[in-house]
Amino acid sequence: MRKDWKKTTQELSALMQEIHKSVPDVTKGFTQMAKGANVDGALSHKHKELMALAIGISLRCEGCIAFHAKAAAELGATREEVMETIGVCIYMGGGPSYTTAAEALEAFDSFVAERG
Repeated sequence: MRKDWKKTTQELSALMQEIHKSVPDVTKGFTQMAKGANVDGALSHKHKELMALAIGISLRCEGCIAFHAKAAAELGATREEVMETIGVCIYMGGGPSYTTAAEALEAFDSFVAERG
């Protein structure tokens, strides 16, 4: 399969900037909500990104997978943590989650490889 996940995040970021120009209050609100949701608390930011990755897999949202796989990699998530996240997704979502999970694993691996 070998999708260019970095390119996906770059292209989506550029497209999302176009939306930001038209409805800045909405996008600022979304950004603030994301910051608030990801503050370390009882759960770490890393674990919250793994949860977001799981939701992206479950909803079959390619952009969500790209952004949250990247964030999980940047926050030091291990491949084993991603695999356990994928396992829960497959358990809860069956075949559709299984196929989307394969894409999520590819995305995560590509971001880890990029970091070196």
